[in-house]
Amino acid sequence: MSAPREFAERLIDWQRRHGRHDLPWQRTDDPYRVWLSEIMLQQTQVAAVIPYYARFLERFPTLASLAAASVDEVMALWSGLGYYARARNLHRCAQILLAGHGGTFPHDPERIAALPGIGRSTANAIAVFCFGARAPILDGNVKRLLCRALGIEGFPGAAGVEKRLWQQADELLPERGVAAYIQAQMDMGATICTRARPRCQGNNGCPVADLCVALREDRVAALPTPRPGKTLPERSATLLVLHADGRVLLERRPPAGIWGGLLSLPELPADAEPVAYCEQRLGLRIGAASPAPSFTHGFTHFRLEVRPLICAVLGAAQAAEPRLQWLARAELDRAALPAPIRGLLERAFSAIP
Repeated sequence: MSAPREFAERLIDWQRRHGRHDLPWQRTDDPYRVWLSEIMLQQTQVAAVIPYYARFLERFPTLASLAAASVDEVMALWSGLGYYARARNLHRCAQILLAGHGGTFPHDPERIAALPGIGRSTANAIAVFCFGARAPILDGNVKRLLCRALGIEGFPGAAGVEKRLWQQADELLPERGVAAYIQAQMDMGATICTRARPRCQGNNGCPVADLCVALREDRVAALPTPRPGKTLPERSATLLVLHADGRVLLERRPPAGIWGGLLSLPELPADAEPVAYCEQRLGLRIGAASPAPSFTHGFTHFRLEVRPLICAVLGAAQAAEPRLQWLARAELDRAALPAPIRGLLERAFSAIP
């Protein structure tokens, strides 16, 4: 860009007059709270994050309280926010900070980035907002803003394109007012240089419209370059809604993989018959299995068709293995359940006499 200093100055001035100033995590330089917000905001919209952020801080007001909690408590509060590896890494990171760093964050961005679940952009944001560092960030909003302003082609997630974006982000950093500039980039991407219908011109439009290569060349809609298209594979899973006396049987998912570490419903193997499987593998007698309406849930890399089977358990209803547990309907609100499973259980219980 021919006027990098002017670019930064205009964004800082725009942030002062039109940027967001009332988000909960903007009212503090506490690295614990800034870190929590940055992790929650990864691939998640601000409006969705705000209530989770408030509930999380109410339960875990300090890093020490988070580190002392069980992972089940953390996952339960994260339930519905998605990308659950973030919650497991958050908990593990808190324990590492408490055990090896005296319960405080290191000030150097590279040392912050070495902690679990914290990448370069998040580490730089923490260092900028809490410790006065001079470092660029490169989240989705900033990538979109820079691709358009600088006319950078190619999918931003590709290694070569991302490397170029980091170089440009570093070159555009002002000498002073870095925190305001970084916040301006994020706010611009979220409110002005949006994915659809960007506010390039007009009242309260883009403050750098006359510097924007994409606008000048009529390529705003084409940039950033979309991810190369591919058809998502489809999978299916038959889940057993095993119920007895107002309780449902849940199974702890493995730490890795989809819904890692959360409670879900037992999955019926593809070649298994429900009555025999429940008796032989779960130690439960059931009556006829009644299919409930199936639904599809999209993950990043595939689509999952969920086929529920409603099964009334006959006789004694005990968990045969430690990974299995019975929960009453009233306990489900506090359980660490994926949002699709929570919705499925709400529908199932409403139909169960």
